[in-house]
Amino acid sequence: MKLRFNTYLAAILLVSAAALAQNVNVDWDHKITDFSKFKTYSWLKPTHPTPNPLMDQRIIEDIDNQLAAKGLQKVDQNADMQVTYQAGLHQEKSATVYGMGGGWRLGGGMGQIQQNIQNVGTLVVDLVDAKANQLAWRGVASDALSDKSDKNAKKLQKAIEKMFKKYPPRSKQPPQAVPPSPY
Repeated sequence: MKLRFNTYLAAILLVSAAALAQNVNVDWDHKITDFSKFKTYSWLKPTHPTPNPLMDQRIIEDIDNQLAAKGLQKVDQNADMQVTYQAGLHQEKSATVYGMGGGWRLGGGMGQIQQNIQNVGTLVVDLVDAKANQLAWRGVASDALSDKSDKNAKKLQKAIEKMFKKYPPRSKQPPQAVPPSPY
């Protein structure tokens, strides 16, 4: 019986850990086959900044660092690409059931349900082709927020790093022809 309880507990913990893991996705305009044409960028005003100006500064700084690492230069005018972001917050609700079961044989069960509310932040980063005025690339990250701003700053930095590991996107190259064997 104890083994069965431990198995259930381990399964619940694994599912909970997976639910709170950072989620990062990217998408891009697949018609753009050469992202190397983007050499410079400038900032557009965010459409939905965070309610915390310090967090906005961190977002901009972290994105600037990632774009600089990719060889892009920030300029004030005539940029190849424009950068903006949106930040959002929502609450996810879940329930945890505690108690002892037993079914009809042991006189029924007694239990308690605890409702859990978790704040989840979402960051959307858009890179716009300035000449075509079209979205070229989008990164989206979401993660559970902490009550500690230092923890959130680290999560933010990690999420932006994960996003930009996927920039520039690798274009799907046609398979290379294999030369015939001389034997």
